[in-house]
Amino acid sequence: MLLEIENVLSAEALTRFHEVLARAPWADGRATAGYQSALAKNNHQLPEDCEASRMLGGEILDALNSNLIFQSAALPARIFPPLFNRYGPGQAFAAHVDNAMRLSAQTQERIRTDLSATLFLSEPDTYDGGELVIDGNFGAQSVKLKAGDMILYPSTSLHGVNAVTRGARVAAVFWVQSLVRDDACRDMLFDLDMSIQRLRADVEDAHPSLITLTGVYHNLVRRWGAP
Repeated sequence: MLLEIENVLSAEALTRFHEVLARAPWADGRATAGYQSALAKNNHQLPEDCEASRMLGGEILDALNSNLIFQSAALPARIFPPLFNRYGPGQAFAAHVDNAMRLSAQTQERIRTDLSATLFLSEPDTYDGGELVIDGNFGAQSVKLKAGDMILYPSTSLHGVNAVTRGARVAAVFWVQSLVRDDACRDMLFDLDMSIQRLRADVEDAHPSLITLTGVYHNLVRRWGAP
């Protein structure tokens, strides 16, 4: 699944984020990359344990907890605390696959990366280049969203960030360990849940078919979900 989720952050939140990030202690982004990724990575990143990263990451996690589309699509068991990166002119991240496991410096939890996410913080007209290019079962896709919007995609996908040629591309990235590990099962559950929500808007909540479909959904989560 390659899913765009709009308005994860409000305009007011984005203004606050940029005020904090303008004063933040940016460092070499290769510090958090694996061996192979470090060879391809050229950007700046906030240290995971700095105050700005913790504060803004917490706000993103709060926003995700209340975002029904994200919750339905990801079925999150654990979320790696968001990392913040910045690409200036000439900086890029060549094609790579994310590490299968990540250890959080904040929580000391080891998280399996089932889903990857990029939350765009810069408006697309403020920089040139910087497209996120994702190559998966759905074919190669070039993604450049408005500030506050997010892209969610399987962590097994080959992906990279094109070189920025003007301005600065600022984003938050994080990974999700899902309750449902299999991508295909998770996609079917998302389609089923969205169909149930659309039906609920058209018919009575107590309609027998809605009750049956909702039961099927939860029983599939029980069957496919992690223990």
